[in-house]
Amino acid sequence: MSAVLLGGSAAAGVEALDAVRAELSAAGRAVTGPEPGDAGLRALVTGETAVDAAVVLVGAGLDPAARHDAYVLWQLGVPLVFALASEGPAAGECERFAARLGHPGVPCVEPGEIAAALAALDAAPPTVGVEGPAAVPADQIRATVAWSGYEPLLRGRRYILRSETAELTATVAPIKHRLDLATLETLPATRLITGEIGDCELELDQPIATLPFHTGGGPGAFVLADPLTGAPVGIGIVRFGLRRAANLRWQETSIDAGARAAALGQTPCVLWLTGLSGAGKSTVANRVEAALHARGRHTYLLDGDNVRHGLNRDLGFTDADRVENIRRVAEVAKLMTDAGLIVLVSFISPFASERAMARGLFAPGSFYEVFVDAPLAVAEARDPKGLYAKARRGELANFTGIDSPYEPPEAPELRVDTDAMSPEQATAATLKLLGIIG
Repeated sequence: MSAVLLGGSAAAGVEALDAVRAELSAAGRAVTGPEPGDAGLRALVTGETAVDAAVVLVGAGLDPAARHDAYVLWQLGVPLVFALASEGPAAGECERFAARLGHPGVPCVEPGEIAAALAALDAAPPTVGVEGPAAVPADQIRATVAWSGYEPLLRGRRYILRSETAELTATVAPIKHRLDLATLETLPATRLITGEIGDCELELDQPIATLPFHTGGGPGAFVLADPLTGAPVGIGIVRFGLRRAANLRWQETSIDAGARAAALGQTPCVLWLTGLSGAGKSTVANRVEAALHARGRHTYLLDGDNVRHGLNRDLGFTDADRVENIRRVAEVAKLMTDAGLIVLVSFISPFASERAMARGLFAPGSFYEVFVDAPLAVAEARDPKGLYAKARRGELANFTGIDSPYEPPEAPELRVDTDAMSPEQATAATLKLLGIIG
């Protein structure tokens, strides 16, 4: 059995890692690691590490990093050894933690005893039971996720899911709970932040043959990656496929989107206007819709405030609610374009990931992102609804531009600077984008 070294805590310095490496090498063990960040854990999940490898958590005590790695490795069914640093906690503490994992056989050993612990694992490798049925096609899964992304894991956000057998898009559905790494109890949660572990449901853009994770990897283990950068932000383990959609089939209809568009004599699309409150989104959107209507185009304007009076009246302004706000309106806009309409969406939509999610719902060339740009000082000076003043007085929390971030588009189809352009000029520029005027 080879060994993969992971630093479990700050106590696992260079000297401790070198000492463990030397001990195992002297015993004839192949040794790799440690890898920076959570790269070692990702390698175990994706099968890049040999399936007969044991993981040695060097200097592993009961700090959050050690608890995080130990729990994930236990879930993966990977043979595990706690290698205690001289200044680390007493072995009894590690043994109690191992027992809470449900895996009381995890060795907690001092330097010099690690090779012997691996020899014992050679003779009797651990086994970990799995949940759920055998492999079944499913487009919704229940999973345990260990999160390492800078931005939190939130319901409604989309990620790239990579496993040994597939790469597809996964949308976070309800987050069921997070794990208290001190007690291993489950706690209610609406998000996961860096270093947290929790259970959630994932909705996939295509069915995959899901299989609960077992020792050695396979389709039950996966990596989640940021759809904008491709960088890994979490690793996960399939618990089971959800069968709630097993009896649902897409109902084909006689009249399709092309027929509806032809009947209206236009090419449906989405104009997605994003920008700070007070930048002029509603003004520009209203003028553009009026100009399109005057030219006989069939349109609908989805305004952020108006939608919150009905469809999204149950949502607040936390990051999680903002994500769900955009997810819902993007799906509504998709239905409206399927009906043949030109849809104008006027929402702050502060997060780049949610705007990318919305774009991904539409065919190339049918989604136009319009950045209605105005400096914060200008938008605040306008303050048509008095919201900036309330936010400055502390009466309005999570207000974009004040105590909640706005991520400007990097490559919008159009940028209109409402500090320099008149509403008429902004309208003309938007109509030109659509090819309505030359």
